[in-house]
This record gives sequence, structure tokens and C-alpha cells, in this order.
Amino acid sequence: MSTTGEAGTGPTSTPPVRLLLCDDHAVVRAGLRALLSSAEGIEVIGEAGSGEEALALTARLRPDVVLMDLQLGEGMDGVTATRELTSAEPAPRVLVLTMFDTDADITRAIEAGATGYLLKAERPEELFAAIHSAASGRTALSAPVADRLLARMRSPRPTLSEREHDILGQLARGLGNREIARALFISEATVKTHLGRIYGKLGVETRAGAVAVAKERRLLW
Repeated sequence: MSTTGEAGTGPTSTPPVRLLLCDDHAVVRAGLRALLSSAEGIEVIGEAGSGEEALALTARLRPDVVLMDLQLGEGMDGVTATRELTSAEPAPRVLVLTMFDTDADITRAIEAGATGYLLKAERPEELFAAIHSAASGRTALSAPVADRLLARMRSPRPTLSEREHDILGQLARGLGNREIARALFISEATVKTHLGRIYGKLGVETRAGAVAVAKERRLLW
């Protein structure tokens, strides 16, 4: 989009969104760079393969938006990097682009300061629009992510049994199934059964996700 300035100054153009890519897979970064090269008003100014590299490049290049993956291999994960980036001054907008859409992942990213949350299955046009929205400070969410957030807002707080609370507490301590069974004087099979119920109630699929959601909703005793 172009606008006309004052008389005698000629037309002026809106500068492109300066974008930094952060993904630990070089092939993914190359694919994103190639894709974004066809997008109007977006300029990829750098690539980071880790959270630490994203922080360093952001400080040097000053991007408008950082396109952030959540899983970054060893070292700093995408949520921690997002929190560090959004607390900096000046802070870029962080747009998460990931394959993961669990409640725990979405909640952690948004609480860390992410402006938007997109899934990698998104159509290119939606990604381009989300980058421009993020640069303007507007929230950008994939439709499945928005649906999950609305469903969570509408659903009542999950009710856990006393035994489920006990097991969550042991999970938060980092204990495995066998250690939990010994600590609570129950069988490993019983622990697994309770874990399945806990995962279902909290809308997660992993132990770490269960602990993250439990802490967020203050379900740990």
C-alpha cells in the first residue's frame, strides 16, 4: 500500500515488516524464507536456530516480528525465548508458529507474551496476514487454537478427586509412575489409570502438560 505525502514530497511507501525466523530445523527455515519471499510487505532479515540465537539477533537486527517455533531442541525453548524477547526494550512482537496445539502449549506461549499462535498447517495467505496483524499489535490465532481457547473459557474448572490431586503433586515433584505408586501405596496400573483421567480432565497429553496446566489453574495442593 502506498500513500501520497505533502505537496512536493512525492509518494511514500509503507515499510515492510522486518521479520526474524526462529526454528531449529534449517530445512524449515529455508522453506519459510522461500515462502515469505513471495509475500508483499514482509522482509526476512535473519534466521535463528535456537532461542539464544534469537535473542542475540533480535538485539542486533531489531525485527518488528519474530516468528517463533516452540520446540527448539537443546537449550532455551520457544516459550522462554518469547518471554525474554517480549520483556526486552524495545520488544518485538512474537508470533508462534508450531505443530503443537495442546492447551498447555497455547497457555504458556500466550502468558509469555506471544502476540499470536499459528499452526504449521496454516495456509500461506493466513500466515502472511498474521504477520502483518502481529506487526500492528493485533492478536492472530489459527482457527483451531481460537476454538480451544473459547472452549476452555466456556468450560468449568476441572474437578479432580483427592487421589488425582495426590498424583498431580507427585508429578510436580518429577516422580515416575513406579515412584508414585510406592509413595501412595498403590499399583502402577492404578497410577496409569488416574493419569489417563487427569490428562482428559486437563486437556493435555503429557506429564509436563498436566503439571503446567495444574499450576496455571492452581490445582496443586
